[in-house]
Amino acid sequence: MNSIGKFELGSQGFVVPKIGLGCMGMTKIAGADIYGKADEAESIATIHRSLELGGNFLDTADLYGPLENERLIAKAIEGNRDKYIIATKFGFEIDDNEQLTWQINGKRDYVKKAVERSLKNLQTDYIDLYYLHRLDPNTPIEETVGAMAELVKEGKIGYIGLSEVSSATIKRAHQVHPLTAVQTEYSLFERSVEEAGIVDTLHQLGIGFVAYSPLGRGFISGDSTIKSPDDFPENDFRRSIPRFQGEQLYKNIDLVNELKKLADAKGITPSQLAIAWVLSKGALPIPGTKRVKYVEQNIAAASITLTTEELEQLEAIIPLGTQTGERYDAANMAGIDQ
Repeated sequence: MNSIGKFELGSQGFVVPKIGLGCMGMTKIAGADIYGKADEAESIATIHRSLELGGNFLDTADLYGPLENERLIAKAIEGNRDKYIIATKFGFEIDDNEQLTWQINGKRDYVKKAVERSLKNLQTDYIDLYYLHRLDPNTPIEETVGAMAELVKEGKIGYIGLSEVSSATIKRAHQVHPLTAVQTEYSLFERSVEEAGIVDTLHQLGIGFVAYSPLGRGFISGDSTIKSPDDFPENDFRRSIPRFQGEQLYKNIDLVNELKKLADAKGITPSQLAIAWVLSKGALPIPGTKRVKYVEQNIAAASITLTTEELEQLEAIIPLGTQTGERYDAANMAGIDQ
């Protein structure tokens, strides 16, 4: 797996590279660009370059597009399926016209329907890791995970994961079928899973922790072009996120500037510092990018070790409990199982 190193995700024998590739930004979601405009050729080149560097773990979802992201990955991996490890997600209901209903559906029949569609779009006969994207408040988690367990028996999926769920939900699900991974937003700017005791639950049960948006939705990249809320492209979804609005944005820019000083002193980028911090916490980062130069930078972070002193400096800059703003608007926060 080249020099990137290996990471055992959970206790079921699922081994992946130390850094995954988040593919969300490679396509639109319901017509909106994610982190600016995507270019298909550059996105595919990014996936190929990631593989060359040992980064063969791709993270997608049927929501992205919807469906277009999985189809893009199918193009990128054509003829090389066995060289990649693929995680995808379901739960945001997509109707037969490929339109999002914006309902969450975790019912048994929908689980079966969603996986068949993802298998078709990815042009594969198995998915390595299959996540429930969000908890369906109207369906017992036992029903959803029970259906996913049937997919494991059928060989359609290898391992089961959940995304953005509480400790109580994790414990109930894990009794139905062992979970391999729980994915949630986690970064120097977003540590609510630590405060809620979810990380402790994962450790106790031997479940892997996958950190999406480990760069604070691109914020910790040290992007000097972001100086005010108006600096985001017009249809960039970050405009709706409290972290990037009003006074909170300016407070967060000050924090990023402090992180940049520490990164500069170590001779690395702020992004690499943030990724190395996530790894130091025992979590698997899956930074998203659609550009070759950034995937190279991100994967290089796998070999960075932070000293005890550096970790203490980071904790001093952004201690646990620092208010950095909510990670979603109110409507999307309501969809997180807390």
